[in-house]
This record gives sequence, structure tokens and C-alpha cells, in this order.
Amino acid sequence: MDSQPKGQAVIGEPSSEFYVRFDRPIDHIQSRLAIYRDGQLVERLQPRLQTEPNVLFARAPTLPPGAYTMHWVVRTLDGAKVEEGGIPFTVKQP
Repeated sequence: MDSQPKGQAVIGEPSSEFYVRFDRPIDHIQSRLAIYRDGQLVERLQPRLQTEPNVLFARAPTLPPGAYTMHWVVRTLDGAKVEEGGIPFTVKQP
């Protein structure tokens, strides 16, 4: 699995790309990405449907400095399994 941002990353330059790469294809329509700060929803991201079968990708507005968590929920293509997790990261002043 890979992600942007990486877990515990400190981002110093503006970035609007968020993704999580998995080890198998996912159901993009039933999957979700969201950005949280202090447990509060900041932005619910709209995953792109036209991407690699195993990548959940979305764009978001540039985030102000602070500590965030990118929360993801994915469903396998056969719908049998749902996985979720969070990736903490920090946006620092440029």
C-alpha cells in the first residue's frame, strides 16, 4: 500500500492530490476519502472513477497549516470486504 501524503508526512508545499494505493482492485463507486482535523470533517473528497483499478484518488483544495488525517473506506470489487483506515499528516507554513 502507498499513499499521498505518506503517514506522518509534513507537507510544506501546496498539494491538492490525495491517493491511497491498495494491493488489489477496489470498487471506486462505493469507496470514500475524507480529510479530518481535530476529529471534524474538513473536506469530503470525490474519488475519481477514471484511475488505476487499485488506486483511490481525489483532488482537494489546498489545506491551511495544521494536523490532519486522511480517512479512507474502500470496498472490494466483489463487495465482500470493506477496509478503512486513516493516514495522519501535517501541513506546515510554506
